[in-house]
Amino acid sequence: DERIYPVSPSNASAANEDAVVKRQSEGISILLTVLLSLMVVLIVLGNSVVILAFIVDRRLRTRSNFFLLNLSICDFLVGAVSISIYIPYKFTGKWMLGKFLCKLWIIFDYTTTTASAYSVVLISYDRFLSVNKAVSILLLMITALNMTLVWICSFIIYGPAVLLWETITGTNNLPEDSCRAGFLETWYFILGASTLDFILPLLSISFFNLRIYLEIIKRSTKRNNSSIFSSSKKAKDIMPFTIANNIVFPSPQTNEKGDSNSVPCTDPKITSNSPQNPKRCSRNTNSNKLSQDKKAAKSLAILVSIFILCWTPYSFLVCIRAVCHGHCFTNIF
Repeated sequence: DERIYPVSPSNASAANEDAVVKRQSEGISILLTVLLSLMVVLIVLGNSVVILAFIVDRRLRTRSNFFLLNLSICDFLVGAVSISIYIPYKFTGKWMLGKFLCKLWIIFDYTTTTASAYSVVLISYDRFLSVNKAVSILLLMITALNMTLVWICSFIIYGPAVLLWETITGTNNLPEDSCRAGFLETWYFILGASTLDFILPLLSISFFNLRIYLEIIKRSTKRNNSSIFSSSKKAKDIMPFTIANNIVFPSPQTNEKGDSNSVPCTDPKITSNSPQNPKRCSRNTNSNKLSQDKKAAKSLAILVSIFILCWTPYSFLVCIRAVCHGHCFTNIF
């Protein structure tokens, strides 16, 4: 009662400040909820299109596209399950699904996000083999095995720790309405796990993309030098001329060596009986292959850039939070 216990100006000011902070916190929570919901919609719709296209169009079922499908499945599950469950937990600040579902959700979240990172590594490795080693055909069984190993390794990094951390350490300090991994403030585990799920994938991706880039530059330089050499050779090998009606025409049939001139193998007007030059066919094939590799390298570079942009801040913040035992950041996604 204010008549018995008068409110001092300092107490009133503190109460007003608390009210302002509370309103700001609620506003930030609402904004984050809207942004996360929009993110879920974009992730689910975008990856659903990729998955449906792969199912409907059989022509897309190549080895490289299987790896892209695996990445799309990972990202779809992250958006449809992991982030979708996190939104109400973030908004209310309370976990209301029980301890079992809490652990299941944490395992699912860590496994799918790590599998997404490993899928990018797998796609980079596939491009590396295609460009540098000219490997284009692998058994479907090997492709499925690689995809399975991605999920197994992703589970091994975090799954056992989530399940057994409380048993191994003998600690259970989390409230009933809280859901987070017990090792979040254990710096040596976080650093080790971050090395496996971010640093090693990042180094692998960087290595593969650097090798792809250098190989494309090497082949482009070789192709340009070959074109210059071919042009100079044509200038030297001047074809004989025929004179008819006082007009000079170059003869299309013979050159200095007496060999018949071949026609381009890619000319659609050529019949099956037309002479073709194997060297020219080879040059055209190499040119097409180089062009395809350049397009694939650009697409891969965009994918890798998005991976680095999204994962680098999170990974570093998690490591910093673990080192300072949660005092640096009170809440982190």
